Amino acid sequence: MGILPLDNTFTDPKFKDSFFVNSLFASAYVRPAIANGTASYIPTFLGEMPRLFDQNILSLDAVLVQVSPPDRHGYCSLGVSVEVTKSAVRNAKTIIAQINRHMPRVHGDTFLHINDIHAYVEHDEPLIEVDYSQEVTDVERQIGRRVAELIDDRSTLQMGVGTVPDCVLKCLENHKDLSIASEMISDGVVPLIQKGVITNRYKKFHPGKTTSTFIMGTRKLYDFVDDNPNICLLDVAITNDPAQIRQNTKMCSINAAIEIDLTGQVCSESLGTMHYSGVGGQVDFLRGAALSHEGKPILALPSQTTKGISRIVNTLKEGAGVTTTRAHVHYVVTEYGVTNLFGKNYQQRAKALIDIAHPNHRETLERAAYQRFKNLY
Repeated sequence: MGILPLDNTFTDPKFKDSFFVNSLFASAYVRPAIANGTASYIPTFLGEMPRLFDQNILSLDAVLVQVSPPDRHGYCSLGVSVEVTKSAVRNAKTIIAQINRHMPRVHGDTFLHINDIHAYVEHDEPLIEVDYSQEVTDVERQIGRRVAELIDDRSTLQMGVGTVPDCVLKCLENHKDLSIASEMISDGVVPLIQKGVITNRYKKFHPGKTTSTFIMGTRKLYDFVDDNPNICLLDVAITNDPAQIRQNTKMCSINAAIEIDLTGQVCSESLGTMHYSGVGGQVDFLRGAALSHEGKPILALPSQTTKGISRIVNTLKEGAGVTTTRAHVHYVVTEYGVTNLFGKNYQQRAKALIDIAHPNHRETLERAAYQRFKNLY
């Protein structure tokens, strides 16, 4: 399975006797299958996924890919999805492709010669589109403004998946000479590139180009990246390598979380024992940004759920996966403020996080913190 399955082709219950899905990242279509035992999840950092195939830890008999039509030299493009797909193509015994005219011809580590494809079908259909702007609330807008205030001119950005990163991008129109070295790009980068806010001038990793490993957005974005020499998709083992990420001065990594406890432990992949998404590239980029000169690893989350449950908690839910350790966490942003946990002890962390929690939950969190740590300062 790809890192983000966006339909139920292989998880439809009627196919449960034909397919067992081993997912590297769980989308809405995979979660129910994991819950009922007809699928499972392999915990892996996004940047290490290619090793699973390159080292034959996961043996591949066949790979199913979607590609653009071949150019005059016979090269198809993997289009919007290189990530672990490139490694799968390198290692599979059989390559089966859907050639789709709606798939953009994206530059970079994307090309696959038609002669290397064992079988293909020509079938044109629109790509799946995701428009995060349709889900934005005032809470996300406020978080976006707070995160944008942390970003200096000439910074290099990595944006995670979701509404908050999109809101951050909308607040950067007055910045100068920003760069993108990300695992994903969405619609929000397009106006910033067109307005000259994103120039990629000061990044060390592929200067002059917007680099990523996959693209997810609307048709407007797919048309923008089509045959655009300034957009470069690379193998995820390269884009998500902290040794590469740290080379960029003022590297800002902006990612989301489901909940964070009072010591700074972060869960971004499960709701208690219920698996929700995956490890992804959060740790890859948070670590790379932390090691960057003047870098800022940033975690952003609403202070509470839509049901009024605090996302800042005394302890993570029983069974929750610790995606990011407390030692990795620096900046935490909610709609109520910003704190930097780096260098703070348990009591200081607890107080700092309570200060940016939703007011409805601060008293409860303070009582829990005093019981756990005996004092706050």
